[in-house]
Amino acid sequence: YRTRLTHSLEAAQIGTGITAQLQGKFPRLTEYVSLDPYLIETLCLAHDIGHPPFGHGGEIALHYMMHQHGGFEGNGQTFRIVTRLEPYTAEHGMNLSRRSVLGLVKYPNFIDTLTNQDIVPADELRMRQVKAENWHPPKGLFRCDENLFDWLLDPLKPEERDAFMAFNQSAGKHGKTSHKSFDCSVMELADDIAYGIHDLEDAIVMGMVKRAEFSEELEKPLIELKVPWLSDAISKLGDRLFSIEQFERKNAIGALVNCFITAIRIEENPQFTHPLLCYQAVLPHHHSEALALFKQFVYRKVIRKPEVQLLEYKGQQVVMELFEAFSSDPTRLLPENTRSRWLQAEEQGNGHRVIADYISGMTDEFAARLYSNMFVPKRGGVLDTLSL
Repeated sequence: YRTRLTHSLEAAQIGTGITAQLQGKFPRLTEYVSLDPYLIETLCLAHDIGHPPFGHGGEIALHYMMHQHGGFEGNGQTFRIVTRLEPYTAEHGMNLSRRSVLGLVKYPNFIDTLTNQDIVPADELRMRQVKAENWHPPKGLFRCDENLFDWLLDPLKPEERDAFMAFNQSAGKHGKTSHKSFDCSVMELADDIAYGIHDLEDAIVMGMVKRAEFSEELEKPLIELKVPWLSDAISKLGDRLFSIEQFERKNAIGALVNCFITAIRIEENPQFTHPLLCYQAVLPHHHSEALALFKQFVYRKVIRKPEVQLLEYKGQQVVMELFEAFSSDPTRLLPENTRSRWLQAEEQGNGHRVIADYISGMTDEFAARLYSNMFVPKRGGVLDTLSL
């Protein structure tokens, strides 16, 4: 089954496919914006690098623990890693080009600006009572990284910078940004296709989806959408997806991916003059609705399954308890390198951010092992701790 790593590899493969077909369809335009397959591959490989252990459970846990200290969100952490934290350079993270960093910024505004305070719970809860639905973070950047964001947008005219950071605010929701760069739009489509189509394959193989459910909840709505080729082919594709022959399923998945890749086109946004902002890779309306149906189906049948949610909740508790422990006595419990960073950050009143950095950089296995060593009796001797 798929992991965040295999998902990123598949997104990268799809991203280079999108690039090739856009270069074939729009040769002059893609040359004008210097669309590059290696850049798109880089963005797809890096797009989830900031996500913490235990998926969205870990993200919600860190946002809850950080909500009075700037919040936490996986995409904002990706920006922080590539520009600051990754030890490839002393102070500049991965030292990526400005264009590469811009391509990773899916939500170009700050969490504190996008937060709708009316929907933030006022009561302090015991950690086991934290409801995930109340603590989904706004998608954006951390205010403490504003100087890096200023550097990123420095080449833009002030009016274009302001327009790029625009967001929509609606009652009962956090603000949502409206724009992204051209490269980012390609990466996001690759991400969505990989999630909606490849994750469906996992759900079928693992028996989480039955043929009858697929027919009723996905096949019928897709036929009604009248998507070119897809609506006519989906019944036969469904038979192949649920075939006992692996090659039949693989061929059907490939056909679905190809259907969406070849439909993508480039549209212009006259609001901007900069080439990387005024062009966007988009799916036609019917294809976009079809992909949304696939993603919603996977979300209902896989992500929302009680067995999956139980694991997310468990991971959520692990992350919150680790955070609580480290923040209770950072100079005693944090590793030496992280401790020195915490001491520097604490002078600016931002020590909690370093703890979030440390925990969000853990793998599921590392976090679970560390939790066991810290909190489970008869586990975690000196040698176990050193092996971490």
